[in-house]
Amino acid sequence: PGTMSPFQHGEVFVTEDGGETDMDLGHYERFTNARMSRLNNFTSGRIYHAVIMKERRGEYLGKTVQVIPHITDEIKASVRQAAQDADVVIVEVGGTVGDIESLPFLEAIRQMRYDVGSQNAVYVHLTLLPYIGAAGEVKTKPTQH
Repeated sequence: PGTMSPFQHGEVFVTEDGGETDMDLGHYERFTNARMSRLNNFTSGRIYHAVIMKERRGEYLGKTVQVIPHITDEIKASVRQAAQDADVVIVEVGGTVGDIESLPFLEAIRQMRYDVGSQNAVYVHLTLLPYIGAAGEVKTKPTQH
């Protein structure tokens, strides 16, 4: 409790079961009229911790823990757990495409589309196109990655 820095994450949203998330989850809760819990928030730290604990318990039978398949499988399992009673699931992958921290999450949702069938998954990409008033132009370079 109290471990999310508002300087790094902005305002903190606290779920009914005490989970700390960023404010986006609170917006999703209001817009969908659905109750969110700590299970609806998957952080890199939580995913890596779960994988390390499985490795310590011997669940990987001494194999080398790798991003693919171990981290991506844990991300997919977390999504499936949160989605148990849902007809539609919205997964927001935060960060920036191209940043190494986001890659396991992007790979996991890529795999999920294959797992559930392409007719059951859609991706929506959002990006900032800053308008520079002094130059009178939109800058697209940040979006080109």
